[in-house]
Amino acid sequence: MNAMSSLEPKLRIKAATKVYQTGSGDLLALDRCSLDIHAGEIVTVVGPSGSGKTTLLWAMSGLHGLTSGEVVLDGKVIKGPNPQIGMVFQEANLLPWRNVDANIRFPFEIKGEKPDEAWIESLMHRVGLDGFGKKMPRELSGGMQQRVALVRALSFKPSVLLMDEPFGALDAFTREEMNHLVEEIYLDTRTTIVLITHSIEEAIFLGDRIVVMSARPGRIAHLHDVPFPRPRAMDIMSTREVFDLTNTIKREIVGDQQSKARIAQRPAAAATPAN
Repeated sequence: MNAMSSLEPKLRIKAATKVYQTGSGDLLALDRCSLDIHAGEIVTVVGPSGSGKTTLLWAMSGLHGLTSGEVVLDGKVIKGPNPQIGMVFQEANLLPWRNVDANIRFPFEIKGEKPDEAWIESLMHRVGLDGFGKKMPRELSGGMQQRVALVRALSFKPSVLLMDEPFGALDAFTREEMNHLVEEIYLDTRTTIVLITHSIEEAIFLGDRIVVMSARPGRIAHLHDVPFPRPRAMDIMSTREVFDLTNTIKREIVGDQQSKARIAQRPAAAATPAN
C-alpha cells in the first residue's frame, strides 16, 4: 500500500507552538507548525540551528509539552510518552555498566514486561550485532553504539520511530552505512519514521518528504517530495535531480536566515539619527 494512500494521517501536528521562559524574556521556539505524517512514510526535517527541529520532535514523542497546539497519534492527542513511539537520540545513551544485551532489555525491566527475544535476535542480526551481546559500551565504536540504540528503540515494535540527528557524530563512511541500514529496516517493517538531520544529502537519501524549517521562530517553511524509488542506490545521489534539490533547499535555508537577519537589523538602523 502506498504510504500516502491512508485517508487519516498517522501523526498530525496541529499549530504546534512552544514558548520558553528565559531570563531575558519569552523565547518563541516554534510558531504554529502544522504537518500531517502518513503511515509508512519517512519524513526528514532540516533547517538552521535553533529552528526548533528538536523541540518539534520531542513534542511528537510526548516528552516535551507544547505551549499551544497539539500532536495527534492515530486520532488521539499525545499527552506523554507513548509505547507506540520509539526514539533514537543524538547520542546512544547506553548505560556504561551494562552490556549490550542488558542495555537493550533495560526498558523492559523498568516496565516489568517480557521482551520478544526472537524479535530482538532478528534485529541484532539485521544491524550486524551478532555476537556482540556481552560487549560493554566502551568496547564499541560510535556507529556500533548507535546500532544498539536503534535495536533498543525498535525492540518494542513501535509504529512510529523518531530520530534526532542520530548519526551526526559519525564519520562519513559510517554515516552512509547507517543510512542504508535505516532504509533496509524501513523496507522490512514499513515503520513510520521522522528524522531530524543537518545533512541535506541524508534528508534526500532517506526521506519520502523533506520539511524545511525556518530560522527562529521555527515554522514549516517548505515541503519537498522526494521522487526517487527505493532502495536508493548511491548512484542516485550523484544525479542532476539530487544536485538541484540539494541546492534548492540550501537556498531556502540560507535565504531565510539572511532575510531574518535583515529584518532584525531594521529597528537599529531606523533608530540611528541621520547626519
